[in-house]
Amino acid sequence: MDPGPVHRAKEPLMSTKVSDYVLARLREWGITHVFAYPGDGINGLLAAWARAGDDPRFIQARHEEMAAFEAVGYAKFTGKVAVCAATSGPGAIHLLNGLYDAKLDHVPVVAIVGQTNRSAMGGSYQQEVDLHTLYKDVAAEFVETVNVPEQLPNVLDRAIRTAYSRRCPTAVIIPADVQELEYSPPTHAFKMVPSSMGLSGWSPLPDADAVDRAAEVLNAGEKVAILVGQGAAGARAEVEQAADILGAGVAKALLGKDVLSDELPYVTGPVGLLGSRPSYELMRDCDTLLTIGSSFPYAQFMPDYGSARGVQIDLDPHMVGMRYPYEVNLVGDARATLLRLLPKLERKTDRGWQEGVIAGVEKWHGVMARRAEQSADPINPELVAHALDPLLPEDAVLTCDSGSVANWYARHVRMRGRMRGSLSGTLATMGSGVPYAIGAKFAHPDRPAIALVGDGAMQMNGMAELITVAKYRGEWSDPRLIVAVWNNQDLNQVTWEMRSMSGSPQFLPSQSIPDVHYAAFAESLGLTGIRVEKPEGVVSAWQHALDADGPVVLEFLTDPAVPPIPPHATWDQMEATAAAILKGDADRGDMVKQGLKAKVQEFLPGRKKAGEQG
Repeated sequence: MDPGPVHRAKEPLMSTKVSDYVLARLREWGITHVFAYPGDGINGLLAAWARAGDDPRFIQARHEEMAAFEAVGYAKFTGKVAVCAATSGPGAIHLLNGLYDAKLDHVPVVAIVGQTNRSAMGGSYQQEVDLHTLYKDVAAEFVETVNVPEQLPNVLDRAIRTAYSRRCPTAVIIPADVQELEYSPPTHAFKMVPSSMGLSGWSPLPDADAVDRAAEVLNAGEKVAILVGQGAAGARAEVEQAADILGAGVAKALLGKDVLSDELPYVTGPVGLLGSRPSYELMRDCDTLLTIGSSFPYAQFMPDYGSARGVQIDLDPHMVGMRYPYEVNLVGDARATLLRLLPKLERKTDRGWQEGVIAGVEKWHGVMARRAEQSADPINPELVAHALDPLLPEDAVLTCDSGSVANWYARHVRMRGRMRGSLSGTLATMGSGVPYAIGAKFAHPDRPAIALVGDGAMQMNGMAELITVAKYRGEWSDPRLIVAVWNNQDLNQVTWEMRSMSGSPQFLPSQSIPDVHYAAFAESLGLTGIRVEKPEGVVSAWQHALDADGPVVLEFLTDPAVPPIPPHATWDQMEATAAAILKGDADRGDMVKQGLKAKVQEFLPGRKKAGEQG
């Protein structure tokens, strides 16, 4: 991962404090934005920001957790390290969820946090928290407290280098009184640790023998499946070439949704609980599996053990060999490794397997279209995502929150052109969709950003961050930031998990949430708000939002009784859902009807012709 060009610091002040030096060093590393929330534990840094003319830019979130999510979004959509900052005590605690999101999705983020004065440590002082203990898991690769100025620049440099090289969050803790000390560099002396700037890009490669063995496995296969994750993002052309040579189908982990264009006929879409039927069948029926840059965790969606031979490519030796009994584990950069592997692959002359995969993809697209067209009360949630798909600009950046909305994003939104998309993949935390989109706008101010959010996540975090959108709306060259809210007054994904996994009915005290007028709230902030209550208004609402000259909140009143049926759904599971309904589920009538209508779409051979009966 290349950190990009290094910027020179501004001319040092006559008297440079530790806080001034920290910001100057960030500038030298090319950091242009810091996502943060103020507090007296970082007052020294805030004063330095004022002296530095707000360089790097202080982006004020409404909450420290949102600052961390915005940093994660920025890092995901730039490939560069992102920085967030917070005060001591509660501020540092609030960063944790966003930092865990970075850790589990392997995203480089540096957290700079304040601490009470050194003289108060150990005295049960106000906001005194043992931050080393608090951060030792989330920032396990590097967390350090700066107790004397001479520890800088080494501590800050190592935090940034470690975040880049290990693709992880790191943390630098700076007590409030240390921020105010005069900066003095490490000297050429015993127990001093000097440091230097910069970090080159690198491309680790596996050894030649391992590449040869991998080629033997892949060449022997007759039904090859490729699974790609976010680690394959820099190898789009090479993955396409491998799929062509091997006659393979390509499934995508959700974090790798934007790795390949869904316009490629052999791309089966996402795999897993939120995935497509063609991806499920690809994994089930293949005899050879090539996994590139993915640690997809759900073994039940991988080939049965012993049914397929396997090869894995991953940059991180800590992450290889998991999930499936691969014969060959290639540790290396995805693109560099594929460039070594491709010349050794033999072109499959029999294309029957790939042709079957392509036919399955075409059938699935028909199923998705028919599901979206099903009537619902008032709006089918699948229609909202399906209607967006053909309208998306080819440079759009999409974010998606956790919840049932992730099903519709995964299955109905198809990537093409330069589109980017991401969500909280491994942590699957609620409330990340809107702050991710804000981070995306600062990463790519010239591109439209679209956040797909459920009403639970919107109430949890999204509404407050609309204030952040309103605050910075004038700073983006492309002013479009669209927040689409599926308003069904239900914590819908958990409701369906209760029904399908445990046969339990909907528990209204936990699942039912208030009907908030999100569009009206957006209007109160000076943003455009559109509330859509009927299906015939869905397409025009999307068109209006995409043509707008500023941020828009689209609120769709959707039916909670439309089930997010998994790709491997069996009639036994449908019967478990029906049993829950018979126990007294509040939505039982609509739910049986919607569940059966959705399931039957998989078995229809195609659309009926005009005038055809039955």
